[in-house]
Amino acid sequence: MTARSAFPRDFLWGVATSAYQIEGAVAEDGRGPTIWDEFSHAPGRVRYGDTGDVAADHYHRFREDVALMADLGVDAYRFSIAWSRILPEGVGTIEPRGVAFYRSLCEALLAAGITPLVTLYHWDLPSALHRRGGWTVPDSVEWFTEYAVAAKEHLGDLVTMWTTINEPWCVAFLGYGSGVHAPGVTDPASAYLAAHHLVLAHHAAVRAMRSVDRRPEDRLGIALNLIPAWPASSSVGDTRSAGMADAIHNRQFLEGVLAGSYPDEIRAMHERFEVAGRIDCAELASARADIDFLGINYYNVNHIAHEAGALGEFPGAEAAIARAPGGLTEMGWGVEPEGLTWMLERVSRAHPGVPLYLMENGAAYRDDRRLHGEIIDDDRIDYVRKHLDVLARAIRAGADVRGYFLWSLLDNFEWSLGYSMRFGVVEVDPVTGDRTVKRSWRWYRDFLRDQTPSSHPAAR
Repeated sequence: MTARSAFPRDFLWGVATSAYQIEGAVAEDGRGPTIWDEFSHAPGRVRYGDTGDVAADHYHRFREDVALMADLGVDAYRFSIAWSRILPEGVGTIEPRGVAFYRSLCEALLAAGITPLVTLYHWDLPSALHRRGGWTVPDSVEWFTEYAVAAKEHLGDLVTMWTTINEPWCVAFLGYGSGVHAPGVTDPASAYLAAHHLVLAHHAAVRAMRSVDRRPEDRLGIALNLIPAWPASSSVGDTRSAGMADAIHNRQFLEGVLAGSYPDEIRAMHERFEVAGRIDCAELASARADIDFLGINYYNVNHIAHEAGALGEFPGAEAAIARAPGGLTEMGWGVEPEGLTWMLERVSRAHPGVPLYLMENGAAYRDDRRLHGEIIDDDRIDYVRKHLDVLARAIRAGADVRGYFLWSLLDNFEWSLGYSMRFGVVEVDPVTGDRTVKRSWRWYRDFLRDQTPSSHPAAR
């Protein structure tokens, strides 16, 4: 089994969360409403009618959570800012109480020896901006840039590592294509427009943030959920659909961010869904800004089968996701760490010279087994161990990966699946909010101490 000592000495170890999934306090201290507040309160949108109104109550309990991270021994904490906490209308007047919350969080992290890594956008668009067209309109680039500059101006003395947008594919194609995420739009044209504006917004924000009190230690990047799209069979149809799904899910954003261009397959989709006249690829090329690192979120492989007429998550690909072979997590995702190896090799080969961070990796399991009061989540430990093994091998083979962030610190609101999916290494009681560490938390703690990880209930 791989030990921490198998990784570079300056390798960054962390945990990750996002604002709407854990903060709660959605109507406190001037925070404005977001598309996820509205979506989660709409009947039938979220499993069991769950909302993020309280979530893990991190807004009130962040000091307790920082103490948990300090005990865990992580180097860094990746979290997102709720855009509408510091700009309730999305643009315009700053809310000082929102700024104060994030400053207090960052100060507590730094006092504990933990580096704050801030994500500016993790899907919670202010409702006021959605009513003005959201990510489907060009103005969204200016809105996001204003927000990014405000965050840098008010937190830049405490934060040096920033990601602009988390998983733009999810924002565009789950939010505007299949509609299973907020704002719940089901329109392929809107999905491709949103994707383009998200890429432009990333570039514009990087350029603007570099003009704000630029310091040599500042690092700016983006987090993409890169999922291998492998054909479910050797048939011509499955192979073609897998290639198209790969272009939509992965290459559209990799090349849009790193090369300032789109694959030919994406340009063809612009034509097919009649948005080519509203997407200026020359503008993208001129807007491109270099990044200091690329964040990769990896969980699984998509096994793609051809399905005539399918739109959904990959509009234009005629693709459906088939069941993965072998064991599945509660999300229905296969446990296939070999996909991480494949993706790291591919990114390193196609885009050399860009430092990489594994920004999210983890698994949802039922966590309903207890022994002597301890939550026994050995499946999660096995999942993480397998991915760390292949990550260590990829680094030895030359992949420039500089950090790993476990998703997630806390059980949280898992978007349209509500609280039915548990990714955390810390359980959150749904009634009291009390935190209970799981066996996986102890395992990760011992791994970070470079000790033999705990695997028995008496270990403390």
